[in-house]
Formats: sequence, structure tokens, C-alpha cells
Amino acid sequence: MELRQIQYFIEVAKLEHVTEASYALHVSQSAVSRQIFKLEAELGVDLFIHEGRKVKLTPIGRLFLGHMEHLMKVIENAQQEISEYLDPERGTVRIGFPSSMAAQMIPKAVSGFRERYPAVHFQLQHGSYRELVDWVAKGDLNLAIMGPVPQQEAQIKGTVLFQEKFVALLPADHPLAKKESLNLNELKEDLFVLFPEGFVLRDIVVKACGNLGFQPKVAFEGDDLDAIKGLVSAGLGLTVLPEIALSEHIASSIVILPITEPEVTRDVGVIVPATRELPPTEKLFYDYLQEIAPGFDFKY
Repeated sequence: MELRQIQYFIEVAKLEHVTEASYALHVSQSAVSRQIFKLEAELGVDLFIHEGRKVKLTPIGRLFLGHMEHLMKVIENAQQEISEYLDPERGTVRIGFPSSMAAQMIPKAVSGFRERYPAVHFQLQHGSYRELVDWVAKGDLNLAIMGPVPQQEAQIKGTVLFQEKFVALLPADHPLAKKESLNLNELKEDLFVLFPEGFVLRDIVVKACGNLGFQPKVAFEGDDLDAIKGLVSAGLGLTVLPEIALSEHIASSIVILPITEPEVTRDVGVIVPATRELPPTEKLFYDYLQEIAPGFDFKY
């Protein structure tokens, strides 16, 4: 079994078409077909079913694909580690993050690190809370910045960097808009704009309200931060968001107020694999995050 055969097999499986796979691989269709035939002959099984011009994986083909994709990740990680071992300051950092980290946390962390190590490359991957945990556990990523930091994941090691406060975003004409701060209980009769059920940012807000004896009246839901802020700006409700999620440019039709009673907070940190060593360049970034965490300051 040759590495080339595995690469051709994965590409055909992904595109379900030999000709399209040959275009993607920049080789002839006959070369792809020949290597797939040799691979099937060596294994003694059919990996694909031909359906007209397209192909589909057989059940054993799907099983084989999973193993081969894992193998390719291992090979890629090995190549990366060797390259970075020779020069960690010229390697690549692959990092995942949720949407709430996109406005401030990620830009500040990446730009500061690049000032120190200008030759390092970054590959940034946006994902949901659950996706980030799964990606790090499975080896798709080695690093993810998120909040709150998961504590009950056997395959994940979480490090808390700092604790972040949530703030209230109100339409500028809201009766409480002129206050310097507010009690969360003062919002129990208001309409909320929140993330859909299952989103961790919603869970934090709902739990904080529940601790005060009320459930927020959710008028609108959205999985996009800009959409949520847009609905607040239009006067359709208010929301409660972490400080990190706010960019420097907030519409003048929105007022941001600290929540002082009770404080609504979450731990923000970084997760890494519990059973895998970080490649040298990503270890540099991991250490850097812990070094600068006490100085993180988020303005809104």
C-alpha cells in the first residue's frame, strides 16, 4: 500500500467522482483509476460501487476511509513536528475559537504573538462550543480558545486564562439606559434577544436569571452576534453578552451597561489534548497565552 494510493482513494471518496478527483490531484483519470484498482486488489475488497459516472463507498470502503483519514492526520502531524523541531519560530499554529472570541480575543492574541514571532503562520477555525471540544479530542486541532472551559472532558486538558464579565445591551431609548449599572433582576419584564437553545452563551444567561427566580422572555433568537446586536439596535429587545464579544464599534442606538448584581461571568481559557504533546510552535503559542492572560483588557 502506497501513500499515493491512499491520497487518491481519499480524494475519490470525498468527491465521489474519479474524473473530478483527477482534476483536483492534477493527474490523469487513468492514473487515479489504476491506483484505486491496485489498492482494491491488494486489500482483496471493493472500496467503491460504480453508479453511472459517479462512485459511492461500499460499507467496508467507509470503514477504510475513517482509518486512512486518521492515518493522514498522523502523517501530517509528524511532518509538522519535524519541521517545527528544526525551527519552531517558523511553524504553524492551528487554533479554533467560537464567534464570541472573534472580535477581540483572537486578533489581540494573534497580533501580539506575531510581533514576537513574525514568521509563524496561523490557520484559524471558527466553530461551536461542542465542535471545538470534539476537534481537539479527535486531533483535528490541538488548540482552541473558548469559554467556559470544559472540566468534565477526559480527552481534553483545559487551562483557565481569566474570568470575563457579561454586560447588558439595551436600546438607547430603554427606561434603564441612563443608569450607570443595573441589577439583572431589573430585566425580568423585558424581552430578550438570545442565542438558540443549546448555545453555551444562552445557557449562562438563562441560568443567571433562573438563580434570581425568573426565566427570560425570549422574543428573538439568532446564532450570529451581529444579528443579535442589530435586533437590539432596532429596539426589538435587549441582550446579555460577554465583554469579549463586543467590538469597538457599537451602534449609537445601543447602550452597554455593567451588570453588578449579581455579576454574570464565565471562565475563558484554552483547551489542548490531554494525551498528545503539542507541536513546538503551538506549544510556544500556548505558553504565550498564559503569559499575557493577566494583561488582557477588553474595551467597549
